[in-house]
Order: sequence, then C-alpha cells, then structure tokens
Amino acid sequence: MFRSSSRRVAAATGLLLSLGLSTACSSGKTSTAADDQVAKVDGKISITYLQKQGDQEYFIGEAAGAKAKAAELGIDLKVVNLGNDANKTVSEVQSAIAQKTNGVIIVVPDPAVGPQVVQTAKDGKVALLTSDDQICTTGPDPAACGKADLVPRIGFSGAQMGEEVGKRAAAEFAKAGWTTADTRVVSAWKQDVTVCGDRVAAAKKAFDAAVPGVKTIDVPTDNTPTGAQDKIAATVTANAGVKNWVIWGCNDENVMGGVTALANAGVKPANVVGVGLGAYLACKEWQSDKPSGMKAALFINGKDVGALAVQTMYDKLKNGKDFPAEAFAPTTMVDHTSWKTAGVTCG
Repeated sequence: MFRSSSRRVAAATGLLLSLGLSTACSSGKTSTAADDQVAKVDGKISITYLQKQGDQEYFIGEAAGAKAKAAELGIDLKVVNLGNDANKTVSEVQSAIAQKTNGVIIVVPDPAVGPQVVQTAKDGKVALLTSDDQICTTGPDPAACGKADLVPRIGFSGAQMGEEVGKRAAAEFAKAGWTTADTRVVSAWKQDVTVCGDRVAAAKKAFDAAVPGVKTIDVPTDNTPTGAQDKIAATVTANAGVKNWVIWGCNDENVMGGVTALANAGVKPANVVGVGLGAYLACKEWQSDKPSGMKAALFINGKDVGALAVQTMYDKLKNGKDFPAEAFAPTTMVDHTSWKTAGVTCG
C-alpha cells in the first residue's frame, strides 16, 4: 500500500464488524483461486500475516491490530516482515503452508508475485486474502486485471482517499489566495502500484474540479521519503520560476519527501501546500509550532485494517463466510490542530 520495492520476481507470471467499518460494494460470492478447496476449521485456527515493510509505522499498527483481534478470537497468528524483498514472498507463503497455517493474509512488496502466490496458496489448499495492496490471479499487473481475477482485499478505498486529499489541497489553495499561473502541483507515486494510481488520479480529479487550470507534474518515485525527495528536487530545479507548490502522492513518504525538497530549495512553508496520506510522518512536522509545508494529511489507521483482515479470515475459516471483494476502513483528515485528538500515533 505504501512503499514498495521495484524489484520483480523472475518466476512470477506476472462487515462490517464491531469496528464500525463500512464495506465496499460487492456483487456477491467472491473467492480466490484457492478458496473453493478450503474446508472449515473445527479446531483452533492458524493464520499467517505477511507484510511488506513491517517496520513502517502504518504496518506496525496493522500488525498490532491483527494481533489484538487474533487474541480476542483465540487464533494462532504469525506476523512476518517481508521488507521490500519480493523474492521472499513466495518462499514465506510456502513456509506458512509447511507449518500448517489455515489462511494467509498478505501485503505484497511487488504485485508481480500475485499469480505465483495464488498458485502456491491453491496448491497448499489455504485461504488467501490480501490487505492494502491488490494482486491478480492471472497476471503481474492488477490494473490490467479483470475484477473477477483480483484476490479479495481488506484496506482503504484509493478513490475515496484521493478525493479527500484533492479536496483539502483545493481548500488550502483557496485559503492561501494563490493564482493558477504561479502554482504547480506535484503528484508523486510509485507508478506500478495500482492503489497508488487510484489515489493520485482521484486527488487530481477532485482538485481540478475545484481549481481548474493548475498544471500537474507527475513524478515517478519509489514511494520512500528519500526517493521522492530526490525526484521532486530535480523537478523543482527544472521549474525554478514557480512560486507556489501543491504536493500530494501515494503516501506520507512522497509528500514528506516533496516538502523537504522544497525546503532545501529555499521555498518557504507559506508557499507550499502538502497534503499527506497516512499522517504518520506528517504529524512529526506538527510536534512543534515551527511552520511547515505539510498542511494536512489523511489519517489511515493500520490497526483497523489488521483487525478487519483477521476477522474476515476467521469468518471464512470458521463459518465458511465468503470473502467480500473489498472491505474498506474509515479515514479522517487531520492537521496540526487535530492530529492528537484523532488518535494519530506519531513515533
């Protein structure tokens, strides 16, 4: 969902519940390639949660939420940090199957591993559910995948999140009193991650509806702060005459990298509107009264997603309940005045 390795695997062919969350539209029964072979579990359930970038604040929260829900339901849960290693993904699925797990929940470092992960789960007769990022059963690119071939996913709606970011960026633009002629938008994301594309496209649509005529510069990044900083710094240098900057991206990392790049280039915070997505880095800018180009961020709570993913897997394994095509957790827009009361965890 967030930072993602650019490496691909050569072998790859490519509710709601008591949490108070809401479910996406679904056309009915949804199953992965493995689900039809998955039997109900009469005894204790074992689940393996494989996460990319498990040391990132969002995914730490996601793991905590998953563990809390597993403890509540009496589930044996193992959480594995895949880091950015796409090659490790399939081997860890194989390891989980060898250890007799009943279900695998996965956040892939690279969507290209999708078909191989699905086949491995199918061969091992374990239930497969994704969280955060999508994978396809038939090819490496979820964006080119038919809806019926997408593995069921628990996470956030990229379109809804992007729309909120775009609306807030437009509001900040209006509040600043800028003109379209002296403003540029930087839209930064890792361009092979489907959910990232959904977010930035929706942000642009919402912003343009409110503020038509501002030129948008698309900046491909690796979804990390340093990677985004380097790419956006080059963009700023190439557009030295621009006075005001709006920045959005796939995640907080992209926006924070952009805010830092602009600060290093001598652009004052008053001339920057950064709207993050995640809030786990944005909040660090708000821990003091020092002005920042990070004006707001959409808070997404990983704990909710982790808990919902475990509950959804439990319902499948214990009760035979079909996975929804997608299930979404809520989001909240925060800024320097509201992030603490919203419950943002800021490391």
